[in-house]
Amino acid sequence: MNDVIARRPARRWPLFVGLAILALTVFVIPVAAKSDGQSQVAAARTATASYHDRDAANAAGYTVRVADLNGITCIDNPGTGAMGVHYLDPGLVPELFDPTAAATVDAATPELLVFAPGQNGQERLVALEYLTIKATWDAQHAGPPSLFGKPFNETPAGNRYGLPAFYSLHAWIWAPNPTDLFSPWNPRVTCP
Repeated sequence: MNDVIARRPARRWPLFVGLAILALTVFVIPVAAKSDGQSQVAAARTATASYHDRDAANAAGYTVRVADLNGITCIDNPGTGAMGVHYLDPGLVPELFDPTAAATVDAATPELLVFAPGQNGQERLVALEYLTIKATWDAQHAGPPSLFGKPFNETPAGNRYGLPAFYSLHAWIWAPNPTDLFSPWNPRVTCP
């Protein structure tokens, strides 16, 4: 009788190991990946908190108010939402001016700050945008860029900004976006 009892736990050992591996795969690994994206969001918020003040953003290098080929600076997509007004730090996109420059992205240093227009000409910081030129990135990296666990969107050449093909990712860390934290368009933002 003791021999039968002694063998029974040995048969359950593979079942226990299998269930443990399944639990790690289903619960722990996704949580770890999600927490890394959350830590990047927290780092981005900390790094950009002072940029609610346009003078501070300007002093930090966000000096270029971006316009499309028609001179429009408040970017919207009627029926979908808007992005708002973008301010670029040209020093963070060196590949825009030199195709041999290093193409990098970092959650703490967005290439653009996105402001929503408000009453009396006031603007408020609502989102960050990360941008890199596609040809330069592709020549230096094995795959498209990603931050916060999200792949960047690809915009082809011939776009409304007159830029070569580029990768970009919006992060609505300063204003809620009911569509998604990383959607390009926010239905709560409007342009005049």
